[in-house]
Amino acid sequence: MHVMQYEITLPADYDMKIIRERVATRGHLLDDFPGLGLKAYLIRERGAASPVNQYAPLYLWSAAEGMNTFLRGPGFQGIVDDFGRPEVQHWSGLAHLEGPASGAVPRTAVRRRERIADTVRPAEAMEAALEANRRLAAAPGAVASALAVDPRHWELLHFTLWEDEPDGTAGERYEVLRLSAPERAALSADGQGVR
Repeated sequence: MHVMQYEITLPADYDMKIIRERVATRGHLLDDFPGLGLKAYLIRERGAASPVNQYAPLYLWSAAEGMNTFLRGPGFQGIVDDFGRPEVQHWSGLAHLEGPASGAVPRTAVRRRERIADTVRPAEAMEAALEANRRLAAAPGAVASALAVDPRHWELLHFTLWEDEPDGTAGERYEVLRLSAPERAALSADGQGVR
């Protein structure tokens, strides 16, 4: 599994209805995209528990070829044409687990980035994070949870989709406008969710 996200921060007075309409009219185009486990169409709105207006879709790729095809294809070029070329963040997937609400349509996503300190052994940090991911994925209302690592910056990425607004979960909150999930089952096909 490969995790990818780009964040498009928009002006404070930007009409977020434009993004909502974009997702409503174009989101279906990835519903059968080869190699895509899932894409969460995420936004944050200034003043609604966020300091910024932002469109920040997050992708879980079941195959690197799918990610590469997307980045050189017309869908991503449309983002570049409309908003400029964003920095694409990328992490190697460690786990994807379905939660007790896996059949529900997620309304909220929470993303938390965690730096692995230089004094901590990477394997120990990842094992602790995998255990935390298992607990998070089992929480009531959890739709799915993913964990990934960026070994260049030694950063862990925790990402969870929720049926509603979760209580007491730390991290940046996003509204989920839509979910495309053509190869979602392949993300945790080994039964453990670890890839």
